[in-house]
Amino acid sequence: MNNVHGVTYNETGGQRALIPNLFTLLNLIFGCLAIINILQTGENIVQLDDTGASQVFLPEKIWIGALFIFGAAVIDFLDGFLARLMKASSEMGKQLDSLCDVVSFGVAPSMILYQLLRISFAQEEGGLDVSTWALFPAFIFAAAACWRLAKFNISTDQTSSFKGVPSPAAALVVASLPLIIYYPHFGIQTLLINKWIIYAIILLLSFLMVGNSSFMAMKFTDYSFKNNFLKYMLVLLSVVCILFLQWLAVPVIFILYLAVSFFSKDGTPKKQRIEREVPDITV
Repeated sequence: MNNVHGVTYNETGGQRALIPNLFTLLNLIFGCLAIINILQTGENIVQLDDTGASQVFLPEKIWIGALFIFGAAVIDFLDGFLARLMKASSEMGKQLDSLCDVVSFGVAPSMILYQLLRISFAQEEGGLDVSTWALFPAFIFAAAACWRLAKFNISTDQTSSFKGVPSPAAALVVASLPLIIYYPHFGIQTLLINKWIIYAIILLLSFLMVGNSSFMAMKFTDYSFKNNFLKYMLVLLSVVCILFLQWLAVPVIFILYLAVSFFSKDGTPKKQRIEREVPDITV
């Protein structure tokens, strides 16, 4: 048996595992639809208004692709929920989950970063002829997500906490960027098409995914306020952020998650973490 995402997998799930697995494949389909939309950009990138100021016009398809990534995240939650509800988990479901996540939460977000970098360079003189090497860092995110998922699959000590930021969480931060640009708040949309800021986002999220730092898993062994104070606080703050910040709430909630994880006492015993860190060096 294997324990993944809090689900006990066995190879005797039978045909009951078919429904959760179909949901997992729907996650993959949403990821594919996201990529298609993200790569189908329009022609207008930047336009000058009457005052000569620069206004950002994000090609419509990118934000639609971002919505598909959010949809994939919802489905990713539902397939695990259904597997537990139906007691129909399987080893195949475990493998399907990670394979589909690579597309939806690795490749698709990388395509968003790729397009945002293109838009950033397009604002510069001669930017339409940007070198492929300048856009290459966008794929670091996909590689980091793939590494994170593979590392998670072979891990045995990530039940009450995660070692490295979960790839869906990092992917949602990236998916929120075109939505923040499309529905501007606080005038920060131009910052999100600055190549240096995009590079920084890529490196930071990739580092957080592949690192060994522990992050809180939003799992409840019980619902007491005493044992889940930080989780309830994070949920409450998240609701407030969504009400007031809309799409900008996503990166803000992510930062709050990192902060809350720092103070969280959840996690595997220290001894187990040390034992696992030795073979990880040779991976």
